[in-house]
Amino acid sequence: MMIGIERTSICVPEQVVTAGELAEKTGIPERVIIEKFGLREKRIASEDVHASDLAMAAGKEILSGVDPDTIDVVIYFGSPFKDYQVWTASSKIQYELGIPNAYAFEMMNVSSCFPLAVKVAKDMLKSDEEIRNILLVGGCKESMIVDYDNPRSRFMFPFADGGAAALLSRDASQSEVLSSSILTDGSFTKDVLVPGGGSVHPHPEKHERYIDVPDPKGMKERLDPVSLGNFEKVIKQSLVKSGVGLEELNVLLPLHTKRSMFEQIIESVGLEESQAVYLEQYGHMSALDPCYGLHLAEKEGKLHPGDIVVLVSAGTGYTWAATTLRWHGGN
Repeated sequence: MMIGIERTSICVPEQVVTAGELAEKTGIPERVIIEKFGLREKRIASEDVHASDLAMAAGKEILSGVDPDTIDVVIYFGSPFKDYQVWTASSKIQYELGIPNAYAFEMMNVSSCFPLAVKVAKDMLKSDEEIRNILLVGGCKESMIVDYDNPRSRFMFPFADGGAAALLSRDASQSEVLSSSILTDGSFTKDVLVPGGGSVHPHPEKHERYIDVPDPKGMKERLDPVSLGNFEKVIKQSLVKSGVGLEELNVLLPLHTKRSMFEQIIESVGLEESQAVYLEQYGHMSALDPCYGLHLAEKEGKLHPGDIVVLVSAGTGYTWAATTLRWHGGN
């Protein structure tokens, strides 16, 4: 038995928003958007396409080579901004993809969720012999909750849309899921949020329906001293728990963040930029980024048999999470 990620897929919406177009929307120079935000373009889904649709499109691609009857669990790990509030996308996805033998549920930890979802799926496969295959599916349409007129939310201007999926199997040949490391600092719990729509403000004004940073200066003063260190800590701990050294790390697949942070993260673990995937052509898609990275890394020939690969992400709230894989590349 080898528990691993056997297949991945992504759904890339057709509509492109370039750095130049984003500059026109925001008044931020195009050079700054490219060099500092780390964004050359991002993808936007049409109005009639929702998070569940994007997740299903990615999941359907996985099922093009897998018998749906062999899927035992469907886990939605994508954005909490979905088609409806107080609603499970996972049930719709399980039904519409025609996966009759699977039960479905959701994980929600905003942008940090993919490394967490991989850990949970691995643990389920390890502890329950009746589970053979788990389909992870995620969608993101967070471009809809970005207010380009709100300067407090500048770091969210790269938010984009997409879908991603991964199949975890107890009889994998492509990769082996090793260990994870997760760190949460709840002191950041109110630093990034959509103010309206919950029980605190159930009937929001229009501006309260967008994601906001109430005190960007205060958040930066507290986050900057710990963020890089926490990224480095979960990456290294994930490797140590997996029984491999930092010097054995071959590929890093992080969430999309500003270019300076991306460069600092890869430098802190001794890698070159060619050993990572930076989503400057796609933008930030909540929890989907490391799954996109894994799919693109395989497609671009960055992965080789025996490689040690780390999926790493961070989500507001704030949680940092990393999961280590050993790539096998079997068929």
